[in-house]
Amino acid sequence: MIYFEKGSGTTVLNADDLRQGLFEALDKAGRFRNVLVVPPDMTRYHSRAGELTRYAYEYFGEALIDILPALGTHSPMTGEQISAMFGDLPRDLFRVHDWRHDVVTLGEVPGDFVREMTEGRLSFPWPAQVNRLLREGGHDLILSPGQVVPHEVIGMANYNKNIFVGTGGYDGINKSHFIGAVYGMERIMGRADNPVRAVLNKASEMFGHLLPPILYVLTVLGPDEEGRLVTRGLFIGDDHEVFYHAAALSQEVNITLLERPLQKVIVYLDPLEYKSTWLGNKAIYRTRMALADGGELIILAPGVREFGEDAEIDRLIRKYGYYGTDVILQQTEDHDDLAGNLAAAAHLIHGSSEGRFRITYCPGHLSRQEIEQVGFAWGDLQKMTKRYNPDTLHDGPNTLPGGEEIFFISNPALGLWAEKQKFLEP
Repeated sequence: MIYFEKGSGTTVLNADDLRQGLFEALDKAGRFRNVLVVPPDMTRYHSRAGELTRYAYEYFGEALIDILPALGTHSPMTGEQISAMFGDLPRDLFRVHDWRHDVVTLGEVPGDFVREMTEGRLSFPWPAQVNRLLREGGHDLILSPGQVVPHEVIGMANYNKNIFVGTGGYDGINKSHFIGAVYGMERIMGRADNPVRAVLNKASEMFGHLLPPILYVLTVLGPDEEGRLVTRGLFIGDDHEVFYHAAALSQEVNITLLERPLQKVIVYLDPLEYKSTWLGNKAIYRTRMALADGGELIILAPGVREFGEDAEIDRLIRKYGYYGTDVILQQTEDHDDLAGNLAAAAHLIHGSSEGRFRITYCPGHLSRQEIEQVGFAWGDLQKMTKRYNPDTLHDGPNTLPGGEEIFFISNPALGLWAEKQKFLEP
């Protein structure tokens, strides 16, 4: 059921609109005494989920008893990040998700269903895992705010991904990522229906009754005429329909289809959001279908200091590198440590150019040797930032004083850029 819906390609929703929309939906949903909020973490800072969580606290008061950021495999939020995203919400409400230990398995989506959805590529059963707080916390409502936007693993982010991946466990996260990678990122990105989403939707249908009611609060954000980020839609509901309505608007405002491929793309990674290539490689995922063969992607990454936010994943990235699908699939077959960490294998596939274009990483805190050992070219951050100054570039095509033509993206998490032919005919 959809409790609130407002949005279009020209709609602009302000803070009062979000607050009123949320309150209207909550009034319709019923009365609750023990509420758990599951927002995204700092990697979705722009989603307005932090703001919506504050409004939920205003609405529920002491009935809001837990806030569990949907970390997935990401590092726990720092105090600075919590303050930046959630303001002055009481710190004693916040819990930390541990994807390796603090989960329960609700059941398994059958391997036959996985085989059917992946066209025979994979046939393992998929475990529906969540943080045990969702199952055992005594809540009568789970409120899940977040942003619907193109995503490399599941096509369009959020909805039940926030639950089964954001608060998911080792096996579920690994296998969901691998399903997407083996099926093909280009066939998934920006598409609401795909094998990963089908598996998660099946899990919701099979095991949703084992959890408290979940109310999804979905935002869609996009640029206005001046390139400023605005909120284009708010969709609140408890079933698949609310996701598909939000996804349709996101496809309209977050996907940039280009008539011709791009020769040189510059992507800036905000140091407050991006501290690892695990996150920063959105610069690759979101532009891979836009770059021309033989082109170059330059990533300005002043905050990047590690490869994986999880110590074991960091080790695996350093060991195997971003060398493309065929190499990583063979390494996964040959090495138990990679076979046992399929999310890492999937990430290594996603983060490669598949030999089509050059990726130059300009990190603030990783050495040239570290960058080159994982398969990227290294760039000097200071020199590259002076040449391609993110403070003076505007999103989209730019012509520099010397005549050089580039395409600039100030935050890759906010969209998908693709050559029209590649996107329409994956």
